[in-house]
Amino acid sequence: MNSAVLHGLPANGAEMISEQFVRARLAGQSLPQFPGQVPTNLADAYACQEAAIKRFPDTIVGWKVARIGAAFAQQFPEERLVGPVFQRNLYTARVGQVIDFPIFDGGFAAVEAEIVLRVNEDAPANKKDWSIDEAAELVRSFHLGVEVAGSPLATLNDIGPGAVISDFGNNWGVVVGSAVGEWRSIEEIVALTFIEDALVGRGTAFIRQGALGALAFALNKCAERGRPLRAGDVISTGAITGVHDIRIGQQSRHIFEGCGEVECRGVRAGQYPSNATR
Repeated sequence: MNSAVLHGLPANGAEMISEQFVRARLAGQSLPQFPGQVPTNLADAYACQEAAIKRFPDTIVGWKVARIGAAFAQQFPEERLVGPVFQRNLYTARVGQVIDFPIFDGGFAAVEAEIVLRVNEDAPANKKDWSIDEAAELVRSFHLGVEVAGSPLATLNDIGPGAVISDFGNNWGVVVGSAVGEWRSIEEIVALTFIEDALVGRGTAFIRQGALGALAFALNKCAERGRPLRAGDVISTGAITGVHDIRIGQQSRHIFEGCGEVECRGVRAGQYPSNATR
């Protein structure tokens, strides 16, 4: 193999990409274009994500999980992808509270109604073959929630999974709402998303294949990367009603029929707090 190339990215390509994405995120600024060569495979994309994690001055407290679309399945042959959730971007929503979350002016921003699972205990570091049933036993609590998808690059989602994985999985926060106590007896939950009181999406979360399947994937993928899940980690398990663009100043409402709701509002991103810790 040519020593100047790793899987397709130029030498130092992951470092260059991660440096520009992290710098923009910390400054609360947008990027005009993808900063370098877009990764064309999973290995390169996760290499970029790893480089960015090492640069970012905050602690990982969980992971977002999202499906890889059928159009990209051959190029990126995994059912889902993961991205880190950082401590400063984890929000707990009380009933009736509206959570403000940051949006990069000129970047990408969306809200996604999701089921959020909290992990009960550290996953064994050497276990990389989690089944859905085994994953279910690791759930401490089951929550209504919202993933705040966000990137300094407005076109990140359009470029595809290589770009998305590179930039923290296009995540800029997770809102953890009310806990559902008897979740094991629920097979599905219908969710609706409103932005500025307009219905923008409706969908059904299938608990076993959806939320628990996403947790099993995260357990396997993170162990493969040498980052096994830890007690207390939150796992945002995938969009139920779709990915809904949102602008600075707009408010979203996410209703989970028979369970509760979560409300959020986009605000202009500023500089990432300097006292964030790893």
